[in-house]
Amino acid sequence: MKKERPIEVAITYLILILVSFVFFFPVLWLILASFSATGSIYDFDGFFPKSFSAGTFIRLFTDTQMYDYPSWLRNTLFIASFSCLFSTVLVILTAYTMSRFRFKMRKTLMKSTLVLSMFPSFMGMTAVYLIMINFGLINNLWALVLIYSAGAPMGYLVQKGYFDTISSSIYEAATIDGASNPTIFWKVSMPLSKPILVYTALTSFAWPWSDFILPNMLLKNRDLWTVAVGLTHLGETEFARFAAGAIFIAVPIVILYFSLSRFLITGVSDGAVKQ
Repeated sequence: MKKERPIEVAITYLILILVSFVFFFPVLWLILASFSATGSIYDFDGFFPKSFSAGTFIRLFTDTQMYDYPSWLRNTLFIASFSCLFSTVLVILTAYTMSRFRFKMRKTLMKSTLVLSMFPSFMGMTAVYLIMINFGLINNLWALVLIYSAGAPMGYLVQKGYFDTISSSIYEAATIDGASNPTIFWKVSMPLSKPILVYTALTSFAWPWSDFILPNMLLKNRDLWTVAVGLTHLGETEFARFAAGAIFIAVPIVILYFSLSRFLITGVSDGAVKQ
């Protein structure tokens, strides 16, 4: 058994390396494509560009006459930031209420939410578009914030499951000490819920940050486009700019993840009680 173990470990690492390469190769190809000197995908020598240059990233932020990437980036950041703020608050409040309190129609609401979440969101696009027209919210960045935030509480089940894991003894002890429900929520539940708060904030930010369907449907003016919409309108000879824009748009998500990842491993254990 001891002789076979090094072989098993070697095979395991080999498989992991192969799987990692499969996922990493498209990213590597996109990075190299962003440094293409000609900018056109038709000038590639097989998978990779024939010549390389950093001029693509310079043109991405300076050549804004036809493709105003900085403006698209500001619009995307505006929508994603406010959607993240409002969505996180609404989802956490909904999940905490469903987990902590018992009231009439609670189970019915949970079952209805579960059934409605099975339908794909694009089924309601026509209705959303008509509503936005009647309220005069076409070509309005706040319209997207409203839609993303309003739909976010439908996905509260993951957060509810997390709140269910917090021991009821903690709530009972706080109640005996005279803490009100708002106090229990802010001073007891929230400090123990850092992982799920970070998870909710990251997902609430990432969805509007990379979404294409809603911005493409509601934002008609070129100066109001998001990055996802703007990049799809680049010409065939601007593939290097497309690749550079796609890489740069991933940077904030990576920074957020590494900045907040330490909170994902702390939480309930910080205030656990022995039963």
